[in-house]
Amino acid sequence: MLVAAVAVLLASAAVGCGDAGELQGAGSTPTAISPDKLWPDLTPASSPAFDIGEVDTEVVKGVTVPGGNIRRVDPVAVVRREIAAHPGDYAKGPYAETARRMADCGHSGARGRRCPVLKAYYRDLTGDGHADLTLGFRQLPGNLTAVRVYTVRDGGLVQVMAYEDAVSGVELAGRSVIIRAPSEVAGYEYRLQWTWDQQQRAMLLTHDEMLRTGSRKHSPRPSASGSAPVTPSASPPGSGPASATSRASSSASGR
Repeated sequence: MLVAAVAVLLASAAVGCGDAGELQGAGSTPTAISPDKLWPDLTPASSPAFDIGEVDTEVVKGVTVPGGNIRRVDPVAVVRREIAAHPGDYAKGPYAETARRMADCGHSGARGRRCPVLKAYYRDLTGDGHADLTLGFRQLPGNLTAVRVYTVRDGGLVQVMAYEDAVSGVELAGRSVIIRAPSEVAGYEYRLQWTWDQQQRAMLLTHDEMLRTGSRKHSPRPSASGSAPVTPSASPPGSGPASATSRASSSASGR
């Protein structure tokens, strides 16, 4: 009798386990639809319509890296070298106010707060085990922020990413720099992600998307000159990858 009772219990447990893990139908499955290829006779493009300088890198001349430690590089000196290298954009150009306010850097109080150079951040973005430099500075007059990333290569300072826009936020995540910029479409913003690419040895624009942020008032994005947008070819030499104006031009061809 005892053996028979145990057998009944084991059989019941087996049936219960089977019921608990049994596959259940999820209803009808939508038919898979393959993408439609448009204009199959269209001649493929052999070169990009706009050069956004995705793999442009630049050695910063005149700035040393003591002991190969990028934390010992003065961010203000780096920005001053960029301004000196592009007098047409700063001395008498659209960002003349930025050049003038560089004289306020290094001072305390109200004058020091006028310095356009923002706090520098250090993180290993290239994966070589050493910190890299991410800095920003205001492009004045206007509402643009320039974002730059630098690494040390062969003992020198090398710019591996450059971008400017009407920035609403910047984040570092892993080996990426994520930039958020306001959109002219209410309730949306642009999100751009620049990620280190070991093969190109530069930060590449790996994601460029528009995301919903919720309801908000219309917020038009200013151009680099504060007036009408400029074509990509008008971007300053060495200004790096896409700028607000070049991205606006690119949107006409695909965004």
